[in-house]
Amino acid sequence: MKRSFSLVDVLLVLAFCGHIAWTVKASSQCKQALSREIRPHSVAITEFGAVGDGVTLNTKAFQNAIFYLNSFSDKGGAKLFVPAGRWLTGSFDLISHLTLWLDKDAVILGSNNPDDWPVVDPLPSYGRGVELPGGRHRSLIYGRNLTDVIITGDNGTIDGQGSVWWNWFQRKTLDYTRPHLVELMNSTGVVISNLTFLNSPFWTIHPVYCSHVIVQNVTILAPLDSPNTDGINPDSSNDVCIEDCYISTGDDLIAIKSGWDEYGISFARPSTNIIIRRLIGHNRNGSGIAIGSEMSGGVSETARGRGGYVRNIYILNVTLVGVDTAIRFDSTFSPHPDDFYDPNALPVIERITIKDVIGNNIKVAGLLKGIEGDTFHHVCLLNIALTITSGSPWNCSHIQGYSAMVSPETCEPLKESIYPNHSSDCYHLSNHLRSSGNQNKGSWLHSW
Repeated sequence: MKRSFSLVDVLLVLAFCGHIAWTVKASSQCKQALSREIRPHSVAITEFGAVGDGVTLNTKAFQNAIFYLNSFSDKGGAKLFVPAGRWLTGSFDLISHLTLWLDKDAVILGSNNPDDWPVVDPLPSYGRGVELPGGRHRSLIYGRNLTDVIITGDNGTIDGQGSVWWNWFQRKTLDYTRPHLVELMNSTGVVISNLTFLNSPFWTIHPVYCSHVIVQNVTILAPLDSPNTDGINPDSSNDVCIEDCYISTGDDLIAIKSGWDEYGISFARPSTNIIIRRLIGHNRNGSGIAIGSEMSGGVSETARGRGGYVRNIYILNVTLVGVDTAIRFDSTFSPHPDDFYDPNALPVIERITIKDVIGNNIKVAGLLKGIEGDTFHHVCLLNIALTITSGSPWNCSHIQGYSAMVSPETCEPLKESIYPNHSSDCYHLSNHLRSSGNQNKGSWLHSW
């Protein structure tokens, strides 16, 4: 039976690692009412002097168009139409009650001049830039404190032209953290759909401190060797639905985050109620779906000093092909923003259920490493069949849990059977048995 998996009060770092091809399937759909809303006012970017030749810088045209459309925000909102063409621009802000619509052959291009991506303050839940101390370059498409924002179209393209940023990063010539392609902060009612996103300088889509977010029917592409080009990273956000997406990037396809060490703990906004359905993707260096590593506000990484918690996770209906490690709990990835983190801030990791997983050409079935003095509890594996190419399929430490119908046979800490006595200890399994699968609640996938 196909079943959705949402992430409820999530948290962890599980990994489907290696040269990945993977699929997640489910049956329901995110609500789409917002994405179909018709705006009573509409203008084209060409009305503000934009030139779609791929050479002319159109930052002012985008800024002026959105400034004009702001006058309609209390009159039903407005649409900014981007027609066919190649529209070079620097960073620009969105407004509330706006639809940014890209025509089929429209391409928004990010400028190769770093001065066109202003430097802004670090996120309060991180305390500094992710890559470098201090500020960070603002995303190409940016917004904060917004309501009812739609970025969509007829499969138009937003291309960050990230190769120059990747080169600067690898040569260590940057002064500030690289920009994302799309970042929305402190916003609610966000829809991103029916578009292709290419070559982000850093993470591609980053909703942070947001609620009620839909990312639907998007394609995200970057070279498999591009550094840290994560696909979609919900960060300290709630009620997020991601579905019907194809992602092929140089790092995690999706990574759920909630702040970094003491800054994330202090900011204390977890990521909760996240649903992912019908996701297909490929990468080489990252994970299929990751929880972490920056998860100190409530979707926590598993290293000392992170703190936070990872609980109530339900993962099912996953297909893996050509993966180095099928399931991985990693407590060793532990960079810190500064020296002021609390080394005794240990995470609580508990009630994680992984069910109905098929894998072919897998090197290692599971690398499940908790933390000494901080055992991960109630990890449950059910109906998992993996074809393993190595002689040592499982490596487990500081883990406690149960299993049933797992091949190859699990490691010793998980060998005790789920049935008949421990289904209530496994997140969602007792509910699943009582409801005969009619309730598609709880769920998730993760990786490092």
